[in-house]
Amino acid sequence: MQIRVGFGYDMHRLQEGRELWIGGVKLDYEKGLQGHSDADVLIHAICDALLGAANLRDIGYHFPDNSAEYHNVDSKILLKETINLLRDKGYTLGNIDATVCAEQPRLNPHIPGMQRKLAEVMAVDAGLISIKATTSEKMGFVGREEGITAYAVALVQKP
Repeated sequence: MQIRVGFGYDMHRLQEGRELWIGGVKLDYEKGLQGHSDADVLIHAICDALLGAANLRDIGYHFPDNSAEYHNVDSKILLKETINLLRDKGYTLGNIDATVCAEQPRLNPHIPGMQRKLAEVMAVDAGLISIKATTSEKMGFVGREEGITAYAVALVQKP
């Protein structure tokens, strides 16, 4: 069995007048994330981790941010397409470990819903998806509540 690991990182600026989507779940917050798509920072980091693990380049290569096709796209669609790319190459998901860094809103109450939603999109057991939340202790652009970051590691396997 071949086992591979990939790492993903993403960040987006917070902006008034946008919806906040993290982990495929819409959160009630006065700001959303700025981006070409719905800017779901967690899904984008997971996509990059999965693509990297399978040596399939990165999310920008497959879903360019200058393409009208992906303007305001639901990132769950990108994740589903990413999983299909992996499966086409013979890989299955081993597990995902991800961390979202945001001062506000508090994410811990939403983590089980994010796990369920991501598992549904990827057609895997929710137990394969670990999501953690942290702050940056008021330091940097995250600490000033200017943006949100996400990190993800994915393990994939091929028989």
